[in-house]
Amino acid sequence: MSAVRSPERVGVDIGGTKTHGVVLDAGGSVVEQWRSPTGFGPEQVVATAVAAVERLAELRGIAPLDFATVGIGIPGRVDSQTGHVSHAVNLGVDSLDLGPRLAERLGRPVHVENDVNAAALGAHHLVARRESRSLAYLNLGTGLAAGLVLDGALWRGARGVAGEIGHIPVDPSGDVCACGQRGCLETLASGSALARLWPEGSVDGRAPRAGELFAAAEAGDAAAVRAAERIVDNIAAAVRILVLTVDVDAVVIGGGLSSLGAPLLGGVRARLAADARTSPFLASLDLGERLLLVPRDVDVAAVGAALVGSTAHPHLEHEPVPA
Repeated sequence: MSAVRSPERVGVDIGGTKTHGVVLDAGGSVVEQWRSPTGFGPEQVVATAVAAVERLAELRGIAPLDFATVGIGIPGRVDSQTGHVSHAVNLGVDSLDLGPRLAERLGRPVHVENDVNAAALGAHHLVARRESRSLAYLNLGTGLAAGLVLDGALWRGARGVAGEIGHIPVDPSGDVCACGQRGCLETLASGSALARLWPEGSVDGRAPRAGELFAAAEAGDAAAVRAAERIVDNIAAAVRILVLTVDVDAVVIGGGLSSLGAPLLGGVRARLAADARTSPFLASLDLGERLLLVPRDVDVAAVGAALVGSTAHPHLEHEPVPA
């Protein structure tokens, strides 16, 4: 190990198709980035993460050991105490001691966190107003979930499921959700909801994309207008749920649907404003003013993973994971 360790921190966001690594300097600014395809299956996921850390170290002219901390953000259920990852279906991972495996390969402590939680930390660092102490990161991807930063720290809940608002049933007559319940918010306000709400947009078996839906709605397609309105209404419902349960300073929208940019933000704010006009209680909450979009030029999950490395539990020795 070098006598003097770099103050720089590395974070790696392992996604279903790509892996994005960043290096933060002592002031928290991104000074290096690297992207690569993500391997499929446990061994390839480990190899991808190792390659990302080693490549970033090479670009900085140091060894992986010299980074102040190393953090990983990954989908699935993550035990941040042990570094164990389970149910990361899109990565082909059912059960993986990722933290210990990476520590063994890199010869140094590694910290692992769920990617939405990591993104919440990254969003708080990059987006939240200077005076904000709390934030909800609303991830609108294939599914819907939130990460919570309260009083400047991640809030995972008693069993690690804080922020799983996508599995709150809002329509008892709705479709069955992947979780087994019926009419969950995720089935009405996520990427996977597009084909369900706008089947007319599917082409040759390919589900419609959010940009296609909103473009068709803008062009006056009646079915697209109805579908876009339902999605916007239910995203607004997700914002209300987050504010009314944890009263955060800001709700930051991220994930694939956030690429819609201003039309999505404006639509959700308009829905919240319409609700406030008939409810003095909602009007007093300034929901629209709390709503922000994640920046499009940086991977907040990778930044958050680097920040997780400063506070989470390192995994240098393998410890048995309870069955």
